[in-house]
Amino acid sequence: MKKISLFIIVTGLAFLAYGGFQWYQTEMAQKESMAEAQALLGEKESIDPSKSQTELVKEFSPDTGETVGMLHIPRLEADLPIVEGTHEDELAKGVGHYRGTAYPLQNDQIVLSGHRDTVFRRMGELEIGDILTIELPHGEFSYKIIETKIVDADDRTIIVPHDEEVLTLTTCYPFSFVGSAPDRYIITALPISDDASE
Repeated sequence: MKKISLFIIVTGLAFLAYGGFQWYQTEMAQKESMAEAQALLGEKESIDPSKSQTELVKEFSPDTGETVGMLHIPRLEADLPIVEGTHEDELAKGVGHYRGTAYPLQNDQIVLSGHRDTVFRRMGELEIGDILTIELPHGEFSYKIIETKIVDADDRTIIVPHDEEVLTLTTCYPFSFVGSAPDRYIITALPISDDASE
């Protein structure tokens, strides 16, 4: 009986140590991505002034794993780095931009994803009317939340071509679920002009 108890204790400690190591790695990766995003956005003056914003948008094509900008969430007082790609390596660094979807001013759907237990742990606190801002080297783009919903994890109707610009945030749901969550929490937001009232 003592051997079984000892085995259970050692196994539990091993799981805790592994979990702690993974948490540490994720924290370090996100800090590095945040530093990269801040440096990138701090270099705005290096952008070629002879190019229009339209030209800059057309040329904007980051590589997978590259830090591209920042997601500001005023209600949560959160600034989160945005990384190109949504595989585990990218999501460990911050908010992932779903490759193949648009960026601001490209008149289509922008999809950002994040883990519910890291960057998007407080997504459930956002409400209709809250503002989300994407900051890229060539500008800041604000969106107002118009809808939140929960869909099945296998629902493929969330990422579809649009005839207009729309921002979609996705994360696993329920937020406190242990293991592979069965659903997805979806936030939809539309662009607002600089002079629009909030």
